[in-house]
Amino acid sequence: MSETRYDVVIVGGGAAGLSAALVLGRSRRRVAVVDAGQPRNAPAEHMQGFLSRDGMPPGELLAVGRREVAGYGVELVDDRVIGAAGSGAEFELRLAGGRTLRARRVLVATGLRDELPEVAGVRERWGRDVLHCPYCHGYEVADQPLGLIGGDEPGALARAVHLALLLPQWSDDVVFFPHTMALTDAERRRIAGRGVRIVDGKVARLAVEDDRLRGVELADGSAVPRAAVFVAPTFVPDNAVLSALGCAVAETGWAVTDPSGRTSVPGVWAAGNVTNPGAQVITAAGAASAAAIALNTDLVEEDSTID
Repeated sequence: MSETRYDVVIVGGGAAGLSAALVLGRSRRRVAVVDAGQPRNAPAEHMQGFLSRDGMPPGELLAVGRREVAGYGVELVDDRVIGAAGSGAEFELRLAGGRTLRARRVLVATGLRDELPEVAGVRERWGRDVLHCPYCHGYEVADQPLGLIGGDEPGALARAVHLALLLPQWSDDVVFFPHTMALTDAERRRIAGRGVRIVDGKVARLAVEDDRLRGVELADGSAVPRAAVFVAPTFVPDNAVLSALGCAVAETGWAVTDPSGRTSVPGVWAAGNVTNPGAQVITAAGAASAAAIALNTDLVEEDSTID
């Protein structure tokens, strides 16, 4: 088993991880980025809201980012972390491929996963015409008949109601299918006040024809034509590495960090969707850039300590 010591090992090679690697590589730190190659936004054809990169395919952004950081000497490791230990100035990360990476600091940017409503067709159309973020995809489906399907998880209710109030900014034809959710009378009045029609009943499946979404079918056999559907997934942080290192986690399940991304364990930072479920690509990249600067400053402080 080979061992290599780095100033920083970054776990996760999405927009957040690569942005941090860019800052640290330009700071002439010895850096490795470990990435399993499973980006959350892989099903999406384009990403929006990233200044100068609006409409770029997510995979293209990562390819460009990988070339950029490699140009500064950052090592890109296509592998998965299966074990992590250490604290302070010495960490060991075990990889599925057999390597062990030793590092003075660790930055975790592993993101999150989306747990989708158990409705036939939702997962198959995810990222195409089944969407979750109006700021990311609303403009592309503006002025079309839109649907919103409630989720199965208890925490999804508030997000679904928020989406129901938000979506009329992009279309005046929005139908909310609560599915298994129980709306209060007050919630119904607020949603109806935004011009959204509520169709009760359990959703059975999405109707798809010629590889295009055509509508939403209910368990009673009725169907409502729709061109695109939004859902309110449950966000689950991919925090296995943070947990292995003993980082504090809030009751909500998200890692506790200070504004720079520093966790409760000395020497460990976190940035992006693993700490902030609402972060878009540009937000995650910016947070990781700030974390990298704070992390480098921490290394400088250590290197400048006089016994």
